[in-house]
Amino acid sequence: MRTSLKYFLILIMGGLLIGFSESKAQKPVARPAYGHGEELHYVMSYGIITGGRGVLSVRDTVLNGRKVQHMVGSAHTVGLADAVYKIRDKYESFVDVKTDLPVKSIRNIREGRYRYYNEVLYQHGPDSTKIISQRSGEKYVAPNIYDIVSAFYIARKNHFNDSMVKGQVIEFVTYFSDKEYPLRIRYRGIETINTKFGKLECYKFSPVTEVGRSFKTEDDMHVWITRDQNRIPVRIKFNLVVGSFTCDLEQFRGLQNPFSSFVPK
Repeated sequence: MRTSLKYFLILIMGGLLIGFSESKAQKPVARPAYGHGEELHYVMSYGIITGGRGVLSVRDTVLNGRKVQHMVGSAHTVGLADAVYKIRDKYESFVDVKTDLPVKSIRNIREGRYRYYNEVLYQHGPDSTKIISQRSGEKYVAPNIYDIVSAFYIARKNHFNDSMVKGQVIEFVTYFSDKEYPLRIRYRGIETINTKFGKLECYKFSPVTEVGRSFKTEDDMHVWITRDQNRIPVRIKFNLVVGSFTCDLEQFRGLQNPFSSFVPK
């Protein structure tokens, strides 16, 4: 359960960062894919057993006199899983509304007795990004780099679209866990799935996973994103060594566009 919740956060907030691909958006939409007040609530299950819940939210705010969007992703265990191994993980990103680049990120991890907290500041330049980390100090990384939360949102805003080619693998780098973090994503095409909201037409992705302790193959995660202007993840499935876990969208509020990915009966 610890591993699945960890990957829930990585996937839902960064494992889908198709935004670094060379594909172009089809055309501008009347409203952005997300905005102030949006909340996405998820439930993680192992068969019929509920083991965890997660939330993604967006708020407009001001940081050091600068208008930003405060994006938060969190996950926690519930029920028996919470009694066995309590998890309270939270990731935050503050994104400049003019550039769509992060100016600050926070990672706050509580897993059993393990604790990890770090704040990172981003100073973006034309050739590189200066990172100021509470834990590791100053360093320079790739220009226009995103933290794992902001990258997910920018991908929703600009780059999920029908011009993606089925089977293509996209490779890119984010800043995660105090280092440049490479991710590889395989686009699987368009698929219709059954959900609590009805049948939804979705883009399907398979982040290329690392074979070893948790995963048997490189294709043991699958993610479904609504094929509408909101571009929200409605399902994430993990095939782990210990079994299969599923994260499903349970409820939402504050969407900027109609929830219109429905397939007619």
